[in-house]
Amino acid sequence: MAKRRAGGRKKTAKSPGTPGRLRIVAGIWRSRVLEIADAPGLRPTAERIRETLFNWLTPQIAGKRCLDLFAGTGALGLEALSRGAKEVVFVEKSHNALAALRRNCAALEAQGARIEATDAYAYLQRGVSETFDVVFLDPPFADDRLDELCRLLDVTGCLAHGASVYLEQARDSQLPVLPVGWSVQREKTAGNVRYSLVTAGKDLATTQPDQV
Repeated sequence: MAKRRAGGRKKTAKSPGTPGRLRIVAGIWRSRVLEIADAPGLRPTAERIRETLFNWLTPQIAGKRCLDLFAGTGALGLEALSRGAKEVVFVEKSHNALAALRRNCAALEAQGARIEATDAYAYLQRGVSETFDVVFLDPPFADDRLDELCRLLDVTGCLAHGASVYLEQARDSQLPVLPVGWSVQREKTAGNVRYSLVTAGKDLATTQPDQV
């Protein structure tokens, strides 16, 4: 029997009894099932990681504007909308992933969803005229350019002051060098995944990591 991988979007994840699908943890779409596209490098964030992340974000997610870079299936952004986020911009370049993402949004009648069919780097580099309160940053593990992505987020001015940025990477990877004024608020590991919640624009003390 193949081992189930924890977290992220590098490889298609399968929920027990529902191959090729995953479920929303909580909110108005609680237990609704999402389709996972058959696309190279796709690695939907595991349910237990999403549950922990949104426990961290619960006091600040309602009514907020979110950016889901490397959106894939859209699990993070749709979880945010389910829990009361005002709007989520999904950025994804894979044709298959985009098709599944559109089907997922249509099935949920996700009014607050907006999809940008483009590369995440190109999206940031072309200039972003809007600001976001929460950013989900979950590139393929092989990409390993979180430093550059954080820098681009910082210099484009697309982050609201004190915005939360979620980082997901391989467990054995080092945390990226963060822009000045950014600080790690929460950090945890699960399986082969290291995930962190960072605050941008506030010079706060870094918290100690948790281990599971």
